[in-house]
Amino acid sequence: MDDAGSVREQPGADEPSDEALMASWCGGERRAFEALFNRYAGRLHGYFLRSVGAEEHARDLVQQTFLHLHRARADFRQGSPLRPWLYTIAANLKRQHFRTRSRKPEAAWDVERHGEPAVAPGVSTPRQRLVRRSLEALPDNQREVVTLHYYEGLSFTEIAAVLGISVSAAKVRAHRAYGRLRDILGEGK
Repeated sequence: MDDAGSVREQPGADEPSDEALMASWCGGERRAFEALFNRYAGRLHGYFLRSVGAEEHARDLVQQTFLHLHRARADFRQGSPLRPWLYTIAANLKRQHFRTRSRKPEAAWDVERHGEPAVAPGVSTPRQRLVRRSLEALPDNQREVVTLHYYEGLSFTEIAAVLGISVSAAKVRAHRAYGRLRDILGEGK
């Protein structure tokens, strides 16, 4: 874990890849689904919690993501990377969450009322809280790219696939967002 609370977990050398697990699951192996759930549930929970702020909504969205993944498993193209597909499902569910609740994603988390959200394992430092508040100041499209790139560890190619934009557009959004964050945090001088 780094200074901002980012957790980047990848399967170990002796663990099957996401794509191998997906192929096994599509072939009827129930344990493969459980392995995918165990690998991604916590990461998706953090992804949703950073956006929606409410623990119960984040848990519900994780469950909905895996339900959609389960229902759409026959549509998965073997040989395609799973992670961008999974995060596309998650991003679509998050947008739907805000549309159906008539809430805007940029609504700030009320720290005084609810306390600090638990977005990563471990203790939240003042620096991590400052970074999270700075992220809230970014436009939605830039915040989404930073969240997917920095916190979730997706490549720009994967981010482009998740958001339905070009790789260049993903890089431009990230460049602008990281520059703005440096300015907000006083590190751009």
